[in-house]
Amino acid sequence: MTDLDAVLDRLTDRWELDGLELVGRGLEFTVFRALGPDGAPVALRLAERRFESNANDPRVDTRVLLAQEYEITRHLSALGFPVAEPLELRLGDDDTTPDLLLSRFVTDDGSGLDGHHLGALLARLHRLPAPRLTPVAAEGTTTAGVLAARILRRWAEVGRLVDGWPAPPDLPRLAAPLSGIGTSGLVHLDVRSDNVRRVGGQVEALVDWSNALLGDAVVEFGRLTEYARYPENDLDLPAIRAGYAEAGHLPPADTPAELVCRLDAALMLALVFLSEAPDPQRGPAAADHARALGEQVAAAG
Repeated sequence: MTDLDAVLDRLTDRWELDGLELVGRGLEFTVFRALGPDGAPVALRLAERRFESNANDPRVDTRVLLAQEYEITRHLSALGFPVAEPLELRLGDDDTTPDLLLSRFVTDDGSGLDGHHLGALLARLHRLPAPRLTPVAAEGTTTAGVLAARILRRWAEVGRLVDGWPAPPDLPRLAAPLSGIGTSGLVHLDVRSDNVRRVGGQVEALVDWSNALLGDAVVEFGRLTEYARYPENDLDLPAIRAGYAEAGHLPPADTPAELVCRLDAALMLALVFLSEAPDPQRGPAAADHARALGEQVAAAG
């Protein structure tokens, strides 16, 4: 691919965009803010490379993820759920043109998250009909199947980075608690400060649906519980649970199913801090925490 600045120059000319500025960069996508020809702010989400690989996800097709983002946000926007409304998906036709998604830009004032409001919003999300697609994160199988499979895969990956790493929980110990999870709703599975646009603490949009699966509250709260351990995610878990309970059925915490979902999240975070964004303090601590959860899962069976 040619120099990114040259690519952006061509894109801004083609779409008559002005005032392009970088607002975020993740493992797969880079996001820019600009003004459209009508003066309204838009978000430009592009993949600098077609394929990515990291310790958590060794085979990432950014084109498929971008198309999923378009389909999910189009579906939820039509239902009145707060997302960054998609305007156009454009897939590059050669190595010099990146895949990109143009969406309406959603304001964020940097205020703290209102956990109660977020919890009620998640309850609403889980009640909505899911879009008719197979989520990329499902890896071609069921939600229960992919959770168990990637726990084992990521457990082995942590073992390559941590001396004395034990054997994983047996597959039946992972699969049995997951057999009863629902699959009629959509779960975001990456709800944290960076992915929640808000004003005055109130959620304006949930963004970045790359990790979405078909599931229920147990799967979502497994991830939320682990994310809430890190202050930068700005998640008040008791407030989120209270808001959810007022708007929908909140399953009890610390069930065997939630414990397995927490282990899935904990292993992902351990690999982030051990490999993707190495942190000499958080990495070993996250691995120790994942190992303790693994022991609980093994004992619970």
